[in-house]
Amino acid sequence: MADCLKLKKSNCKNCYKCIRNCPVKSIRFSGNQAHIVGNECILCGQCVVVCPQEAKEVVDSTEKVKIMLMDDAPVIASIAPSFIANYKNTGIESMRKALKKLGFFDVEETAIGATIVKKEYDEMLRKGNKDIIISSCCHSINLLIQKHFPDLLHCLADILSPMQAHCVDIKKRYPNAKTVFIGPCVAKKDEADYYGDIVDAVLTYEELSHWLKSENIELESNMDKEEYSKARIFPTTGGILKSMELDTEGYTYIALDGVDNCISALEDIRSGNISKCFIEMSSCVGSCIGGPVMEKGNRSIVSDYIEVNNYAGDKDFVVEKLSDSQLTKYMERIPQTLPEPTETVISEILRKMGKTKPEDELNCGSCGYDTCRKKAVAIYQGKADLSMCLPFLKDKAENFTDNIINNTPNGIIVLNDSLEVQQINNAARKIMNIKYASDVLGSQVICILDPTDFMEVKRTGRNIRDKKVYLAEYNKYVEETIIYDKEYNNLMCLMRDVTLQESEREKKENISRQTIEVADKVVDKQMRIVQEIASLLGETAAETKIALTKLKESMSDE
Repeated sequence: MADCLKLKKSNCKNCYKCIRNCPVKSIRFSGNQAHIVGNECILCGQCVVVCPQEAKEVVDSTEKVKIMLMDDAPVIASIAPSFIANYKNTGIESMRKALKKLGFFDVEETAIGATIVKKEYDEMLRKGNKDIIISSCCHSINLLIQKHFPDLLHCLADILSPMQAHCVDIKKRYPNAKTVFIGPCVAKKDEADYYGDIVDAVLTYEELSHWLKSENIELESNMDKEEYSKARIFPTTGGILKSMELDTEGYTYIALDGVDNCISALEDIRSGNISKCFIEMSSCVGSCIGGPVMEKGNRSIVSDYIEVNNYAGDKDFVVEKLSDSQLTKYMERIPQTLPEPTETVISEILRKMGKTKPEDELNCGSCGYDTCRKKAVAIYQGKADLSMCLPFLKDKAENFTDNIINNTPNGIIVLNDSLEVQQINNAARKIMNIKYASDVLGSQVICILDPTDFMEVKRTGRNIRDKKVYLAEYNKYVEETIIYDKEYNNLMCLMRDVTLQESEREKKENISRQTIEVADKVVDKQMRIVQEIASLLGETAAETKIALTKLKESMSDE
């Protein structure tokens, strides 16, 4: 497979949208980045269309074509018939005039090649050599069969695509010419590269529009409708059949669009349920007018169909038949190289994904794979990893969170915006003597706690941190922190049980108070003793003074 798609790694956000929309699951993930598996990809371009980050982009061929235009050889553009849907009210003459200003020698409609091809389909049906014939105009369908249904290659019409047939016809008329196909398809870039010198380059409508804009070239409104242009209907679902004669009896004619519908039909063919049938297959819903690189502002299948249908004529282009050797296209099997796991290996991978019994296999498709078993196969093949399973990640995250919440010593209560209990951990239940979480989950917080603080935090948006609260009904002291998550409208309450510390503090305060009381009593008693001693000393001193005075007087008299 040519390197038609590239990935902007910095843009890939690991969203898995590309793998969910890839019909053949040809994307692998490594290092949280998406990578295209070349030998499985059918270049349907769905990953480009659905990528929300525009991480997948089509390789631009504008510079390659500009270099071709510098050469002496004439460069002739083959423009797909869906151009009328992409460039509203702009006919082929307007396109020719604009592209000649860019340096092209001439511009022709790929519908000329479509006329050559559809005539070959009619001839193939008349010969009746094939039981089932699948159109080979869509390169993505060809790749689908080559890579994923190689046993049905015999059903694929071995005829060039309209792009190739037209470019062969151009080079037959202009032997030294270079050809450039312009259309809405990623796969055509690969088809041009793979099959050599038939088509020298491929541009998408987006590339052409950017080029015209850079050169300040505006397309003129000129709907030059002509009678001989029946094959212009080719890019619509059923367009191939509408352009064909369908005059061979015994065949059923079916038009299918969308890879999933085509895969379903191929599985039916493989099962032997279909016979004598011509099937027009297009990978894009709506066929080519629903192409992955139709410009984004121009995608509308109903109005686009009307545009194409109104522009198509009633008669075939006048074309010169090409030889069988010029028209034959050999499409070989493109083998798959990824190994297939055994049942034991699949069971082991499922076990690692937390799926130990059949009912665990939810088959939700969030990873991009239809079933858990297909996801397990992809893991074995290195295309996926365990982390791509959303239920697995959810369970893992919940278990991890639950382990933290239920083993923390602090109480945790989560309330919704209506102040209803959404989660309560073991520590909180222990603080409030709640036996089972189910007893309070979904109930108003007022049933277990005073809601005043919660209401205040919700009203003001200001969190409360480490507020000491006495829970009288539980005889517990806690340090309360209440946090309001404005984004998810949740209130989370953290409670640290400080009852033991409070008891110790009160005990110390009691001891201290008692000590102070004892000390006060001792001091009072000491003071009384001192006063009593002082009083006694005072009385003794007075008596002594009197006695000595009397003794003195007595001695004086003698």
